[in-house]
Amino acid sequence: MANVSIRQARPSDEETIYSLLYGLAEYEKLLFRFFVTRETVARDYLCDDPLIHCELAFEDEAAAGIATWFWTYAGFAAKRGLYIEDLFVFPAFRGRGYGKALLAHLAKIAAASGAIRIDWNVLDWNQPSIDFYESFGAKPQEGGLYYRLDGEAMRRLAE
Repeated sequence: MANVSIRQARPSDEETIYSLLYGLAEYEKLLFRFFVTRETVARDYLCDDPLIHCELAFEDEAAAGIATWFWTYAGFAAKRGLYIEDLFVFPAFRGRGYGKALLAHLAKIAAASGAIRIDWNVLDWNQPSIDFYESFGAKPQEGGLYYRLDGEAMRRLAE
């Protein structure tokens, strides 16, 4: 691995975070759902009490990758968990171990905080990512389906 460093995002990283998240949305063919702005990054990621945490990977001074995450709670286990919302490495930096380094960084955060697990979702068509995750022992969860309530259905239920 080249000279990689990983650190928590800080004020002045708005453009870097935006660019990495835009790259992820483009890769996942989800630009039609991408509403992130530099202002929302400042508001939600870089405030005193962030809604979501952000770790950035750099090769020397160049931004290479991002992991965004938040704490969850495993009710039956009575322990916290860590949920990865986004994990992305720019194509020019792939194959150098940065994705695994970001995951290892998150595993250290989780372990130091007494978390019982790390969870995330992967798009079913994204075989390169599935292969990557399974290469270090991650396994898809069985026995459940991932559901989402949003848009008009959520508004109707709220009424």
